[in-house]
Amino acid sequence: MPKALSENLSLYVGAAIVTTIVAFAVLSPFLSPYDVETMDMPNRFAWPSPEHWLGTDNFGRDLWTRMAEGARISVLIAVSSVAIAVVVGTLIGLIAGYFGGWTDLLIMRVVDIFLGFPPIILALAIIAALGPGALNLILALSAVFWTEYARVVRAVTLAQREIDYVAAARAIGASPVRILLIEILPNVIGPVIVLATLGLGTAIIAESGLSFLGFGVQPPTPTWGWTLAYGTRYLRTEPWLSIVSGLAIMITVLGFNLFGDGLRDKLDPRGVARRVRRNAT
Repeated sequence: MPKALSENLSLYVGAAIVTTIVAFAVLSPFLSPYDVETMDMPNRFAWPSPEHWLGTDNFGRDLWTRMAEGARISVLIAVSSVAIAVVVGTLIGLIAGYFGGWTDLLIMRVVDIFLGFPPIILALAIIAALGPGALNLILALSAVFWTEYARVVRAVTLAQREIDYVAAARAIGASPVRILLIEILPNVIGPVIVLATLGLGTAIIAESGLSFLGFGVQPPTPTWGWTLAYGTRYLRTEPWLSIVSGLAIMITVLGFNLFGDGLRDKLDPRGVARRVRRNAT
């Protein structure tokens, strides 16, 4: 095994899984001759075969095609919700950490209020108020996740604002906006990237869980969570409906978690120093 691969195996395995899932979502519809909504009742509950690689569902729809569409929807919702949470959380964390005082106190109390609710309950409450749908699901997940990024960025900003180069920028008359964007922001990007990568797996679980409960993207649009939900009705006779969707969720989340763990080790200066010392001995 190559030395670089053995030192950070989780990074490369996770990257391979994530790349495969994304390629599956993007390319599979072009490779499948079936439409995602086309029904074929005489072939309902067909077992996996060369014609239908993953079999068919209760309406005779090709399960491979629907899993590909579900992958695209799940990844799109996860990436969108995490991206919004990153932008909002990073901005709020920078403001709270740099200005401190009453600004920090007020912002962190708002964060504590959001953290006081269990994430799934908060997401359910927001969707119940806004209604189900992809856009509302993205907004609900963003409202759940932004607090993590705000707390991490605030902690890094509190440490960075006392360092000499920030004091020097302040001494020459640099505006707070310039200091935050030019001096401090580049130093918080690393932890945010790692947290966002790990957060993608959490977002996919949350999206699948809400779809399983009927609060996500509504049928007939295929999602992994909804496929898992209606597959439980036929679990004794046609178990592959739930097995396929459950494995898709598990493998995707595992890929993002492995990639996030490997990325954290790659970006951690202490981890880099340990590897340098190990290579030197």
